[in-house]
Order: sequence, then C-alpha cells, then structure tokens
Amino acid sequence: MVEKKILIVDDEEFICDILGEALTNKGYEVRIATNAEEGLDILKKEDIPVIFLDLNLPGMNGIELCKHIREKKSRAVIYAVTGYSSLFGVSECKKVGFNDFFTKPVKLKVIFKAAKDAFDNINQSI
Repeated sequence: MVEKKILIVDDEEFICDILGEALTNKGYEVRIATNAEEGLDILKKEDIPVIFLDLNLPGMNGIELCKHIREKKSRAVIYAVTGYSSLFGVSECKKVGFNDFFTKPVKLKVIFKAAKDAFDNINQSI
C-alpha cells in the first residue's frame, strides 16, 4: 500500500492552509509549496503520489510544472486546480498529463473524493 502523501502547489497561502488542514484531518500526509520550484524540490526529496497543482503560478506555471513532474513520475496522479479556466483549457491540461481539472472555488468534498479515488487507483495497480 502506498503512503498517503499529497503535495499541494498553490501561490495562495489561504488555499494551501485550507486544503492542507482539511486533507490532514482526513488522514493524509500533506506537503505544501507556494511555487513550482519549491514543489519540484519537495518531489526530489520525497515520493508523493498525488499532487494538486494551481495552474497560474508565479514563474513556471502549472502546465510546465506538470510536464516536469511527468518526466520523472509517470504514475503520479496530478490534478489541476485553477481560478483561470479561461486561460487554461481542459484539453491542454489532459495533453500535458493532468488526470483531472477542477475550477476554483472547488468544494472540499470534491477534493476528498479525488484524493480517495487517486489512492484507490494507485493501490489497485500495485
């Protein structure tokens, strides 16, 4: 069984705080990064199978970050979370390797279901 670790990459601290606390309360071990580079550093040090990425990040955006992650972690489950759905389309996200796409504000129950489904799928494929 895979460790229940999740990485959240979002430049909005309150989003990180809300998602981090909510997912921790559901029994997940959560890591938080406020930019793409910080997220990549965390992933170099830890094996984290489920990742929620904001798309509109300072510097490297979430699309580019997803491409970098996919090069190293082809089996990770990566979700796009954005308030800028007009800038980033679902088809573009799927093409670079996102497993699914959520538009902010996203309900916590949707995040919880996505996390549960991701770990269920990962554990079934082992």
